[in-house]
Amino acid sequence: MKLITFTSKGIYCPQGKFYIDPWRPVDLAVITHGHADHARWGMKKYLCHHYTKPILYQRIGPDIECQGVEYGEILTINGVKVSLHPAGHIIGSAQVRLEYKGYITVISGDYKVQEDGISTPFELVKCNEFVTESTFGLPVYNWLDVPDLNQKLQTWVLKNRENAKTSVFIGYSLGKAQRIMKAVEGLGNIYVHYSIGKLNEAFESVGIDLPEYQIADFRENVKEVQHEVVIVPPALLDSNIIRKIPDAATAICSGWMQVRGARRWRSADAGFAMSDHADWKGLLQTVKATEAELVHVTHGQTEIFSKYLNEIGIKADVVQTQFGEDEEETEKEIIENPEP
Repeated sequence: MKLITFTSKGIYCPQGKFYIDPWRPVDLAVITHGHADHARWGMKKYLCHHYTKPILYQRIGPDIECQGVEYGEILTINGVKVSLHPAGHIIGSAQVRLEYKGYITVISGDYKVQEDGISTPFELVKCNEFVTESTFGLPVYNWLDVPDLNQKLQTWVLKNRENAKTSVFIGYSLGKAQRIMKAVEGLGNIYVHYSIGKLNEAFESVGIDLPEYQIADFRENVKEVQHEVVIVPPALLDSNIIRKIPDAATAICSGWMQVRGARRWRSADAGFAMSDHADWKGLLQTVKATEAELVHVTHGQTEIFSKYLNEIGIKADVVQTQFGEDEEETEKEIIENPEP
């Protein structure tokens, strides 16, 4: 039995007559999370987790038709049982479980098995067919435990303060920025770019507590951030805004920083391997534990990861999608293709 097909519009469930994270306009889109490569403009109706609703309103528009559901809540759509389960990627991120006549397919979206203290922790869902990402599907990518990584960020901030430096973190506005805030809480004032502040409102609107922060005024009063902690999105790396920040020391927070020498791709002073995706061990652990008979590998190290799965006895194929241009890909593109 096939519960999903891969079409020019996205992942389609023929029995249910809906799409999961489509990249072209459709009547009904089941959305795994709020990153722009998975949640796009133009759908007649959106279905997502309650926590993702305010993000879609912020990013797509306040007038969209959007239904929010709880994790584990079962909806029946044209005979297909549909439920969302925590993916651990960012706030509201979900795996989509489909069940029809006893056959179960899970579309994981983007996921992370580490608990970051903000996102609802990942929930394993056993299935017959599993769709997995492979953004960091290489053995070199193995993340530090979250407390150890947070300690590294804290040590860097304290060292900068001793040297009269302003700690400027580069991190994606949705997911990464909030993790950085949590990591450096209590080490002084936190200033964030306006785009991060707007998404922080979405977190706070659903009752998620974030550390105290202020919106930085990079036009009029940039000196207020001097020797404090500043968080900006990747689009501002090497921008005039960062150049205006007094005594700035910059750090890129991205999974790509795991690679030796990666922090030297640009003029950053430091790099921290912080990712909202599963690392190599997390991907393997998850795929094995689902006990899926067939695994579809999308965006990232697809050829290598699917080849390895087949070698260890797990039937896997590669599926081309338009996913992947989220925070990790955006940061990588900025690093590898500097503006003239």
